[in-house]
Amino acid sequence: MGIGASLFLVAIGAILAFAVNVESEAIDLDTIGVILMIVGAVGGILSMMFWSTWGGFGGRRETIVRDRDVVRDREVV
Repeated sequence: MGIGASLFLVAIGAILAFAVNVESEAIDLDTIGVILMIVGAVGGILSMMFWSTWGGFGGRRETIVRDRDVVRDREVV
């Protein structure tokens, strides 16, 4: 799950938890909203953790330079 999907889940969860006022005996939209916000937050944290291991934030980068002898067939004047 990417950061965009995590933000989307948090936004939908917040809308369901705080902005929608529907009474239903079958489902509780407040609970579903809180669950979506928790899943979005956990997904966002995991995405940032894995992003840092892939070289995003603070990832370790290493450059390898190999020296090679240059062989010339002829001299350019």
